[in-house]
Amino acid sequence: MRRAARAPGFFHTVRMPSLVPGELPVAGGRERRGRLRRLPLLIAAGLATGAAASVPPRVHAAGPGGDPTGAVPSVVAARADPHSLANLDAFRVRHLDLALDVDFVRQRLSGTVDLEVERLDAAATALVLDSHDLVVREAWWVESGRAVRAVAYSKGAPVPGLGEPLQLAVPPGPAGGRFVVRISYQTSPGAGGLQWLTPAQTAGRVAPFLFSQSQSIYARTWIPLQDSPAVRATFTARVHVPPGLRAVMGASNALATPADGWYRFEMPQPIPSYLMAIAVGRIDYRAIGPRTAVFAEPEVVEAAAREFADTERMIEACERLYGPYRWGRYDLLILPPSFPYGGMENPRLSFVTPTLLAGDRSLVSTIAHELAHSWSGNLVTNARWRDFWLNEGFTTFLERRIVGALYGARRESMEQDLGLQSLRRELGELAPRDQLLAIDLRGRSPEEGVTAVAYEKGRMFLDWVESRLGAAALDRLLREWFEAHAFQSATTEQFREFLLARAEASRPGALDPAQVDEWLYRPGLPAFAVLKTSDVFARVDAQRADWLAGRSGLAQLPASGWSVQEWLHFLDGMPAGLPGARLAELDAQFALNGVRNAEIAFSWLRLAIRAGYEPARPRLEEYLTTIGRRKLIRPLYEELMKSPDGRAFAQAVYAKARPGYHPIAVATLDPIVQGKAAP
Repeated sequence: MRRAARAPGFFHTVRMPSLVPGELPVAGGRERRGRLRRLPLLIAAGLATGAAASVPPRVHAAGPGGDPTGAVPSVVAARADPHSLANLDAFRVRHLDLALDVDFVRQRLSGTVDLEVERLDAAATALVLDSHDLVVREAWWVESGRAVRAVAYSKGAPVPGLGEPLQLAVPPGPAGGRFVVRISYQTSPGAGGLQWLTPAQTAGRVAPFLFSQSQSIYARTWIPLQDSPAVRATFTARVHVPPGLRAVMGASNALATPADGWYRFEMPQPIPSYLMAIAVGRIDYRAIGPRTAVFAEPEVVEAAAREFADTERMIEACERLYGPYRWGRYDLLILPPSFPYGGMENPRLSFVTPTLLAGDRSLVSTIAHELAHSWSGNLVTNARWRDFWLNEGFTTFLERRIVGALYGARRESMEQDLGLQSLRRELGELAPRDQLLAIDLRGRSPEEGVTAVAYEKGRMFLDWVESRLGAAALDRLLREWFEAHAFQSATTEQFREFLLARAEASRPGALDPAQVDEWLYRPGLPAFAVLKTSDVFARVDAQRADWLAGRSGLAQLPASGWSVQEWLHFLDGMPAGLPGARLAELDAQFALNGVRNAEIAFSWLRLAIRAGYEPARPRLEEYLTTIGRRKLIRPLYEELMKSPDGRAFAQAVYAKARPGYHPIAVATLDPIVQGKAAP
C-alpha cells in the first residue's frame, strides 16, 4: 500500500439478533460506531458457551498512554495475532469459495462463502471467525459440494475496533483433517471495507460504483473469515452484478467475459485476507503490455493507458533483480477520486488513485511501489501488523531500485531525499514507542503502524545492510528470502535470523547483531545509519533562498524545466510565515492556482492556507470536494483548523465533501473538522 497520512480506522458495529432457531445464544443490542485511533482494544470475546468449546475472554491491560503492560494475560501474549478474534491456533482456513450478489439499491453484498478449513487441534469443536457488522442468516456443514446439515452458530459481543467473533459448532475430527462449512450472510450498508458511490460521484456520472479496501482488518466487514495476515488462503468467486456493469477482483480477470451478469474469478495462489478485493462499476480496459492492462471508467481509461505504459518494463526490472513474477498478470484498476490511498497492492489487480494521472508519468513511482509488493508483501507477508515494516520497508527499497533502473539515478536520488525528509518530520512527531520497526501494536489499531517509520526507516535499514554487504550481495539475499518464503507469512525475528545467517556465510563479521537489533527494536535512527542523500536539490535550495532574499526575481527561476519532485521541494521548503503578497507573486508567475498535478497542487494549497492567501480559496474548495486521498486532504484540513476563519471554511467545505469520502477518510477527518472524540 502506498502510504497515506496516519489515521484511524473505521468500523460500524451492530449486534445482530439470532436468526437460526436453536443456535447458541447471542446478545441483541444497539448500533454503535467506533474508530481505531489510539483506542485500547478491550478484547473480551464474550463467546457463548454450549456444546462447542468457547474461547477464553481476553483483555489487554493498558498502562499510561495505552501501552500494554506485563499484566497482559498469557493467553493474549500467546495469540498469533492480537488483531484477530479467530482461534488461529485451532483451525486454519485454506480456501474460500464466494457467491455474491451486488445490490446497489440496498448497498449490500449478499450470498454465501464456503470455507475449507484445516483442523489444527483435534480437540477443538468451535470454529471462531472474524466478522464485523455481517448479518449471518444460516450456516451448514458441506460434503461433496452439498449442504448436508445446519451448523449452530453465534455472534459474540462486539469488541471495540475488532468486530464480533462468529462461532460455529463443528464436530470433532483428526488434526490435519479438512472440512467445509457454508455461511449465508449479507453486509451492512455502513461496512467499513466497502464504499458505495452514486453515479454523480464517478468520472462518467452514469452508473454507480463499488470498491473494497480490506487492509488492514476490513475484510471481516464483507466476508466472515480469519482476518489475519498470518492466514493465507486461495479463493474462487462468482459475482452477480446489475446489467451494464462489470465486476473485477484481485484475482484472474478475463479481458473477454460473457455479458450474462455473472463474473467468475480464481486466485490459485494463497493470499492473506487483507488482499481480498472487489470492485463493480462501468469499467472498461486497455491492454498496455503482454501481461498488463488498465481497468477504469471509459472516461479515464485512455489517459490511464498512456500514463502507466511503463508497467511491463517495471515488471521486467524487478524480475531481473528479485526473481520471476509469480502472479500471472499484473493489471491496474483506476478508481474514482474517493479512493483514500495512493494505491493498494491487491494481487493481479492493484487499486490506484486517479491523482496519479499527471499526464507526464511523473508520479508513477506509486505504481512501482504497488508492483514491488508482488514480491515483498504479497509473496512474503508480514505475519502480524507488528511486522508491517517487512512489507513496506522492503517495498520502498524495491520501488527505488525500479525507479532508478527505469528513470535514472537522479530521479532515484530525488525520491530518496523526499522520503528522508518525510521520515525526519514524522520522527519529530511520533512517540518513541512508534519509532520502532518491530512496533508493539497490542491494544492499538494496526493503522498506528502506518507511518514513515515502516516505509522509510525500513528502507534505510536495508540501505545500511547494503553498505555492509554490497548492493549485489543484498539483492541476492533478498531474492533468496523471497524464494525461501514464497507464499508464506513471516515475522521480524525470522528475517533477523535469516539475515544474520546469510550475511555471516557470505561476509563474516559484516553485520553486528547488536546494531541490527538497534534498527529493529530501538526508536529513532541509529547514529551509524547510512543516509543516501545527494546534492540533487542543492540548486533548487539556492534559487529559493535567492528569491526569498530579493537577490533574484521569479523570472530568473528555471522552473519550466523542473521535475515534479523539484517543484515539491521548492514549495515545501518555503518558510512557514511567508506572507500572502509573496504567494501572489508566485501565483502570478506560475499560475499555481491552476496547476492540475495533484501533488504540486497539495503543496501549493497548504502554503496558501498558512499564508492566508484568499485567491486560493476557490481552488482549495474544488480540491477538497473532488479528491478523497487522505495523504492529500488531511493536512489541508488540519492547517485550516488552526485559525477561526479557516475553521469556518473547513467545516463548510467538509459538509459538502463528506458524503463522497471513503469511510476510512471520514474516520480520519471527523475528529479533525467536527471535533468528534473516539467513543
